[in-house]
This record gives sequence, C-alpha cells and structure tokens, in this order.
Amino acid sequence: MSPDRWEKLKGELKDKFTIIEEGTGELEGRPGSFEFLVFDGPMGRMKLELTTQPVVLDKKTTTSRRIGASVAVEYVYSEDEFSHKLGVYKWDEGREYWEEIKAKMFED
Repeated sequence: MSPDRWEKLKGELKDKFTIIEEGTGELEGRPGSFEFLVFDGPMGRMKLELTTQPVVLDKKTTTSRRIGASVAVEYVYSEDEFSHKLGVYKWDEGREYWEEIKAKMFED
C-alpha cells in the first residue's frame, strides 16, 4: 500500500467511524516505523497498521568453525527505497488480543 493511499484510507475511516486511538512508533530491533488507527467498525473494534521499512539489499552471515560459536547476521538496507505493508486486525474480546485478518483484498 502506498503512503498516499494510506492517507486516503485514514480520511475515509475518520469520516465513517469513531476513531478510538491513533499513533505512530518505531520498529524494535530494525530500522523502520509504523502508524496505526483503531476504530469501531461494522465487525467491532478494528486496527489498521501501516509498516514502513527500508528494502533489504543484502544479508551477510558471519560464522566460525569453532564448536559452540554463534552466527551473526548483518543486513544492508537501502537508503532511498522503502516497502509498505498494511496489517488489519480485529479485537478478540474472549482472548483479549488483536487477531490478524488475512485477506487478499487489502493487499496492493
């Protein structure tokens, strides 16, 4: 999903539904950020989350032949290319957690 389409979708949701929470954050352990929107929809409480992160250009693995040695993985990220992923979640009251909804219609 493109950032322009995300902004259009957010505007449509704000016009149609009651927004409960909205915010942004940084990804843990890797470069990138996310933006989310929680609202009351026809299926109950829903959350949309757009994750933006740089494209991985290369993956370097460093190993050792010694017994018990660990493996280190280093990623090389693009400075000007980014990927965007839309996540759609529904709040499960019984288990009290966000359950991901996987549907082809949400992909770009």
